[in-house]
Amino acid sequence: MRTAQKQEILEFIKSMNGAHEEIRETLKQKDVVSARNMLAECQEFAIELGNVIEKFEGEDCPVIPHIEAYCETLYRLYEGMGDEVNEAGVCRQLEKKLLKVENSVKGQIPIRKEVVFFPYKASMWDSLESVYLAAKADSGCDVYCVPVPYYDLNGDGSLGQMHYEGRRDYPDYVEIIDWMSYKVEERRPDIIYIHNPYDDCNLVTRIHPNFYAKRLKQYTDMLVYIPYFIAINDQVEEHFCTLPGILYADRVIVQSGEVRETYIQEFRKFERENNCRGRFGDPKEKIIALGSPKIDRVMRIQREDVKIPEEWQQIIRGRNGSHRKVVFYNTTIESLLKIEAKALDKIEDTIRLFEKMPDVVLLWRPHPLLESTMRSMRPMLLKRYRAIVDRYRTEKKGIFDNTADLERAIAITDAYYGDMSSVVELYKTTGKPVMIQNYRILYQGDGRKDK
Repeated sequence: MRTAQKQEILEFIKSMNGAHEEIRETLKQKDVVSARNMLAECQEFAIELGNVIEKFEGEDCPVIPHIEAYCETLYRLYEGMGDEVNEAGVCRQLEKKLLKVENSVKGQIPIRKEVVFFPYKASMWDSLESVYLAAKADSGCDVYCVPVPYYDLNGDGSLGQMHYEGRRDYPDYVEIIDWMSYKVEERRPDIIYIHNPYDDCNLVTRIHPNFYAKRLKQYTDMLVYIPYFIAINDQVEEHFCTLPGILYADRVIVQSGEVRETYIQEFRKFERENNCRGRFGDPKEKIIALGSPKIDRVMRIQREDVKIPEEWQQIIRGRNGSHRKVVFYNTTIESLLKIEAKALDKIEDTIRLFEKMPDVVLLWRPHPLLESTMRSMRPMLLKRYRAIVDRYRTEKKGIFDNTADLERAIAITDAYYGDMSSVVELYKTTGKPVMIQNYRILYQGDGRKDK
């Protein structure tokens, strides 16, 4: 049972004690009819109380026998009440039985916390996973994962297609609750975890407004934001530090002390510029350096722990059946927005280069929001990008990974090549080689060409 629910029950019992006092006063006035009516009402209240407790704790809850004993006393007093009644004796009997109910509620109904996770993209689940697993292992917690829908944004900023990833892509051990059936305003969970900090500030996608941090804050005592990304070299961009998820959160979990200091500095700066010191809490209290669940997952997952699709296995084995080295190829949104068509030139060039290597296979994993970003912010590149992807997937000379499982890609690859991003920080923890691509260089044939 939740803390708030238990408190409501105790308040209910307190009101029943008040009813006993009214019965006492009624009997003093020799109004037996009214007193018997009040005893009947108390029995109705007690039955309702028992139903509520059974709903949360089950029929075998140790409080139930005490409620039944209280009801029996009420019935006995009701049936035996005549013109001459010892009002003090009646109330003592009721108070004694109800006190046993109250003490049983206090001592025999354990408090449980309700913890809910609101991810939006399955590919970013790793930023919450280790916290989820720890909560699930806590016998005092009821844990729910409620993936929330999100929208692509059209070029004019209006909402486009809605996506909901709750029916696929999450690990089997994650118990998914449909977003329409979990009513946060009714359940008022003790703790909420989010990894989308934007609310209505994102230019590419937007989560459903029901799950904005500003709204969720109204229905919980503890809103916790954990970044979906890793700060490269512990350097976090300033705008990430004052997004709505950070402002409205009660706790912000960051990967290091250095990152924490940046968040605090930018938070203070925001307060000065907007004359709102203290409105969103004390950054030194709310921002905590506890590491990143993303790193926890990478360190936990090994090659032998993951299932590789048979289609990928065939590509990795190659024609002679030998196991080829696999290179993780990562392309980011930032590069596309900065250099546009040149980014696509580089992708095509890289694919051609690796196709010529008999002992190496490329696993291309573009950023999960790359196509959505292109559709919203660089629509003139979308047709060409899709053509590149279609050819790559059709020819099956390399692996195209658009799944939600980043850690599988890290585990099964032997080296990293591609853009500088938070993925690099994760990959470095494996100790495997990392090389950052240079967009000024194109490989043609056996040589190079500077762009």
